[in-house]
Amino acid sequence: MIEKLATALRGRAVSCVELTREALRRAERHADVNAFITLTADSALAAAGRLDSELGRGEYRGPLHGIPVAVKDIVCTKGVRTTCGSRIFADYVPDHDAEVVVRLEKAGAVIVGKTGLHELAYGITSNNPHFGAVRNPWDRERIPGGSSGGSGAAVGAGICAMALGTDTGGSIRIPASFCGVAGFKPTYGTVSKRGVFPLGFTLDHVGPLAASVRDCALTMTALTGKDFSIVAEPSIKGMRIGRPESFYFEKLETGVAAALDAAFRKAEEIGARVVPVPAPDMEAFNAVALTVLLAEAAAALEPHRARRDEIGPDVRLLLDQGWMLPASSYVNAQRLRARFNREFSNIWKTCDVLFLPATPTTAPKIGQTSVDIGAGPEDVRLLTTRCVRAINALGWPAVVLPCGMSQKLPVGLQIIGPSFGDASMLRCGAAMEDALGFTSLTAPAGS
Repeated sequence: MIEKLATALRGRAVSCVELTREALRRAERHADVNAFITLTADSALAAAGRLDSELGRGEYRGPLHGIPVAVKDIVCTKGVRTTCGSRIFADYVPDHDAEVVVRLEKAGAVIVGKTGLHELAYGITSNNPHFGAVRNPWDRERIPGGSSGGSGAAVGAGICAMALGTDTGGSIRIPASFCGVAGFKPTYGTVSKRGVFPLGFTLDHVGPLAASVRDCALTMTALTGKDFSIVAEPSIKGMRIGRPESFYFEKLETGVAAALDAAFRKAEEIGARVVPVPAPDMEAFNAVALTVLLAEAAAALEPHRARRDEIGPDVRLLLDQGWMLPASSYVNAQRLRARFNREFSNIWKTCDVLFLPATPTTAPKIGQTSVDIGAGPEDVRLLTTRCVRAINALGWPAVVLPCGMSQKLPVGLQIIGPSFGDASMLRCGAAMEDALGFTSLTAPAGS
């Protein structure tokens, strides 16, 4: 979508102001999705006017020039409140921009608002007790995922072409899966976190949710200054695609399993080779990653511990667990994390990428706490993070894209690669995007 809009802008078929006004109109038209905590209409239109003037002088900043985007309301924006989805920060107005905001604006992107999220970015529903539930654009009675639910919903509803999210235990990839958009978690440290509220110091990633994998790549170029461009016809011919023999495919909804099987077949049709790979003890690794997050989130929120009663009950419970966790548990978890990292790295001896489910189910309903997938009830939070949490502890890049539909809801394919293989990951995702043909998914709210 970004490339198409950029071509229209450069050809003067549309103006930056017109695109921005349309994004703001869509945000108001689909206000029931509750994708935004704050809309920045005045500053967005002013920025769009300046960018139109630059185009009139022949000045062009690149493919994001004049493109309406949004940022998760955990990313500092100078002069615009940054709530982190919490009462604690409801009136916080930063005096500085996060580095990612600086880079987006330098690239010419127009920030139209701050998107809603699960409180303090610590959860997977985005059912926020202070700012209201963010709703899935495919079905307003369902969650968009979290914690970057507003960013996923804003893109899924067609309000903007890209919205920044953060991912500590799946918070970009889960909304991408549930909202039928692309989401990219880059290699740990690739994108600056300066000016982004921390949750898990060694687990946090910043990345884009967008209408396509190609749009994610264009955004990554702006965020890092490195070339993440994708060739016009990306190919996975000859690539070895790993399919884990255990864990990841054991607890899946029937429709999700069918869509993933179809994705593997499509990959083989376009020249890839699917190879079985052993998975280490993933239950144990997820427990390690969860322990690390409990401790690091408790540390990040320690300065605000006296205001714990102002935090919603679900997040407060997690923080209380972290505050009671002994230091030895965190140290031992980090030691096990290093061991699992070594074991996992052996996977790349037999395959180039892994294809995994993004989420074992499609989007649950708002307020739903358990789901039955045939083996009895499963906790929604633990099941939803099952396939994504450990990848944060590894720091590897991961891209999610739509690979099918189940009961009129999107299904997400997750592609994992080795550290700093981000560009290759995006090319692989773009090839699958082309082959599967789900790049034009449009939620009912995006009409």
